[in-house]
Amino acid sequence: MVLGLTAACGNEDSSGVGAQPTGTPTTPGAPPTLPTANPSGTPSMDCPETIAAVRASVDKAVWGKGAAKSLFQPVGVTICQYDAQATGQAYATVITKRTAKQSTELFALVNSAKPAAAKPQFCTDELGPTYVLRFTDNERGVLSYTVESFGCRRLVATSFEGQGKPGDLASPRHATPELLKSLGLR
Repeated sequence: MVLGLTAACGNEDSSGVGAQPTGTPTTPGAPPTLPTANPSGTPSMDCPETIAAVRASVDKAVWGKGAAKSLFQPVGVTICQYDAQATGQAYATVITKRTAKQSTELFALVNSAKPAAAKPQFCTDELGPTYVLRFTDNERGVLSYTVESFGCRRLVATSFEGQGKPGDLASPRHATPELLKSLGLR
């Protein structure tokens, strides 16, 4: 009985060599689509903005102006997820990276939402996370969209960093159910 219990618990070696903490992938080089927890919500190169800065950029968007679709050609995307109750200087707590094919599919969902002529006046009160989608292209350009998965479900192109493209930022719109579903953690 003791042997069965010992075998089920793992290695008794106290050096820790070969021991692996629970939840750690056992395959070296885990795929880049796995979410990374950032429990303290500290700044990172991938998600450098606070929730206050993210919300400010969405609030200053001019509804009814901008391109109907973005001509950007993404090769990757980083998804920064902010907690529903995040305020002030809070940073993204979950960071997910997706492959070129996944980023192209996600960008198609962003572009499929129809532009809205006017800023929404009445929204529901439910809470949900806010996402910042940071699409990158072959020329190191970064096109950022903010997606609110609650209330009016605003989808706003907030910035472009880099050379040349995409010209005008896309017009603000409402996130589609398909887009919101695709942002769920995998």
